[in-house]
Amino acid sequence: MSTHLSASGYRLYPAYCFRASSTYNAWVKLTAADVQALRTEPGFQSQRIYFHLNHPIRYVRLVGVVVAIDDITPKYTVLTLDDGSGSTIEVKIIRLVAEVYNAVESPSNTVIDNVNVISEFGVFEVTVDHQQLDIGTVIKTKCTISEFRGSKQLELKRAWVVPTTNDEAQDWAETAAFKQSVLSVPWRMSSAERKRIRAEDKAEEKTHAEHERLKAEHAVKRKEQRKARDEYLAQREAKLEFINRKERVMMDAGALI
Repeated sequence: MSTHLSASGYRLYPAYCFRASSTYNAWVKLTAADVQALRTEPGFQSQRIYFHLNHPIRYVRLVGVVVAIDDITPKYTVLTLDDGSGSTIEVKIIRLVAEVYNAVESPSNTVIDNVNVISEFGVFEVTVDHQQLDIGTVIKTKCTISEFRGSKQLELKRAWVVPTTNDEAQDWAETAAFKQSVLSVPWRMSSAERKRIRAEDKAEEKTHAEHERLKAEHAVKRKEQRKARDEYLAQREAKLEFINRKERVMMDAGALI
């Protein structure tokens, strides 16, 4: 993707520049409304890369109140969070199905170590650090972004129960500060910085290509070595068989005397 100006006038940088942004490899502090407003750009939909202005975003940190807990399927449980931003958002918990889950080896029955889903006859609970989530519980989540039926949906990767209103207020303050200091203005890079990153990117590509070349050469050499070893063993086996046949002939000839 080449550098170009968006319809709003800010510059969309090529993908190789993304690692220099403050959002690409970060848990970006957003509200539910912010997440729902994230844009896609051509070429990045399959990579789950979204944009706020020209900030590339893959990971989200969101704090909200649990307003619904739904047992969707044996594979998924969904929490609906309301953070007061004017939008709610669904957070999907991926469960370990019976064929995969092992109570001895797995710390939980979901892909998140401290999150469990208890689903039995007459009982359905979601716990975080052994604390049951109820309607009204405030949780902090770190998630990846996906879409379901035209709306953004988050996939849970980490979770904590927010213990006090002071902690919740602090999390909200962090979200507001990050939005003001980073997300409220377009991301800008100098031409010198873009050239430097491009040079680093090309150097990494060259290193990777050389690594793959050496790996391929090593694989060929190992194949040749195995072939040579197999041929040697086959020749040795044939030689031993020849010697054994010769000895048998001599022994048989001696038996006739």
